[in-house]
Amino acid sequence: MSKWRIGDVTLTKVVELEVTGGSRFLLPQATPEVVRPIAWLQPHFADENGRLRMSIHSFVVETPGRRIVVDTCLGNDKQNRRIPHWNDRQGSFLADLTAAGFPPESIDTVLCTHLHVDHVGWNTVLRDGKWLPTFPRARYLIGRTEYEHWSASAARADMKYALADSVKPILDAGLAELVETSHRICDEISLVPTVGHTPGHVSVRIASRGDEALITGDFMHHPCQIAHPDWDTTADSDPAQGIRTRWQMFEQLAGTPVLVIGTHFAGATAGRIVRDGGTFRLDVS
Repeated sequence: MSKWRIGDVTLTKVVELEVTGGSRFLLPQATPEVVRPIAWLQPHFADENGRLRMSIHSFVVETPGRRIVVDTCLGNDKQNRRIPHWNDRQGSFLADLTAAGFPPESIDTVLCTHLHVDHVGWNTVLRDGKWLPTFPRARYLIGRTEYEHWSASAARADMKYALADSVKPILDAGLAELVETSHRICDEISLVPTVGHTPGHVSVRIASRGDEALITGDFMHHPCQIAHPDWDTTADSDPAQGIRTRWQMFEQLAGTPVLVIGTHFAGATAGRIVRDGGTFRLDVS
């Protein structure tokens, strides 16, 4: 478990799942032969054989007045996911969250950067055959563009199931708030549109007492995309727009003190973007 302090804001990473070498289906261009020469990826983000390390985790963001969970991972008991070992999970994430000092009833806000299955799963829990909100006292912030897109789309069957078991029960319970991609949650926390991976995808800006951080969401999945912004993923809705977003964000972030905190980054998880020849790298020092 990792923690970062951004002014008066504390971020805590709570991991559900980490894997090494299982991401070729997602980033097919990131072959071991190409990854190995990117020396700065080791040891946090790749092993000595060039296999990528990736993580599925949530961030708990504590401000002076709010306790926010950003993205809720895979969840237990979910079915009809495209990746077999994501089905019918029986993991300890909720117990780990509680052990870290964040019992579900203490959370007042849940934010989904987008609605893919590995970002909404713990929105709900299965009790007596019904999907119920995991965080009963929270308002769930869901992107309006994101929700409207996936509600009307039949392009991905797994999204239909994710909406049914992890999103619709939140709306039915009256706990959902549909927000715009530039929504401000509180003085310290606001959304940044970073579309391409999905139509309404957002990142999360944290600013307090002169310090600043950015939770990426999935506008990049792995730090190798910092070295190769043109590497898209098989999960991108609009790969060309995703590439434009990465270049734009890296140009904005390079050489600044903004701490970039990766939603799927294993190991050190956070660092600062610096220029590296014609592209960029993540400095975790």
